[in-house]
Amino acid sequence: MIRLLALSLAAALLTSAAPVRPPRIVSINPCIDAVLVRVADPAQIAGISHYSQDPRATSIPLGIANRFHATSGTAEEVVALRPDMVLTGPHTEPATVAALKRLHITLVQYKVPESVAESITQVRDIAAAVRHPERSAALAARIAAAATPSRATPVSALIWQSGGLVPGSGTLPDELLRRGGFRNMSAAYGLKKWDVLPLEYLIAKPPRVLLSTAAAETGEDRVTSHPAVRRLAQHIAVAPYPIRLMNCGGPTIIDAMARLRQVRSGFAA
Repeated sequence: MIRLLALSLAAALLTSAAPVRPPRIVSINPCIDAVLVRVADPAQIAGISHYSQDPRATSIPLGIANRFHATSGTAEEVVALRPDMVLTGPHTEPATVAALKRLHITLVQYKVPESVAESITQVRDIAAAVRHPERSAALAARIAAAATPSRATPVSALIWQSGGLVPGSGTLPDELLRRGGFRNMSAAYGLKKWDVLPLEYLIAKPPRVLLSTAAAETGEDRVTSHPAVRRLAQHIAVAPYPIRLMNCGGPTIIDAMARLRQVRSGFAA
């Protein structure tokens, strides 16, 4: 009896001392992909979002993104990869959520960060979820360094997206503008957090810099081709701003701040 107890105790100790296998992860959100590839072991990553393999949308170097299997995020695709955990953003297909719950696969959803601080917290949370919390420190430090506020006098600016959609106060792009040495003109037009600015308002009260996502895609956009805006050319500078810099926090902040500082350097301090 004593020998059996001793063997049972030894087995329990060996079991408790055995290393825990890191979870097998599928990410179906490109913003999370960008963090995941920096904090997880490659062997842990069973799948990433197909957007991360799109040159226009990815926040990951394509050479790295193409090493991983990509999915469109359907329940069938995700389940077939046999993950322990699925990481995604705030909006996920109900069918996918239901399938994961039915199969007892952990689903972790992250909201879109609205500040640099929230982005850094999210990096740390993702690193902890994949059981490599120590790997978040270097990336968090790079993001914080890239987002160091400019001391230059702010230049009025506006980020203009397709259809006139403009980010306002309380958004991550608004904070990055301020940190990059700009003053977001959204508030001057009385716009909400995310709002549409009519072209007439822009013409009546133009910013010094218009950061255009359409110009980044095609080299021009509807705004800059408008005759009235062309007449304002001596008062307004149009700078291409890739749409991929609008959608994510995390390491995308590093690239967004580099672009904003590049544009700001074209103006007197």
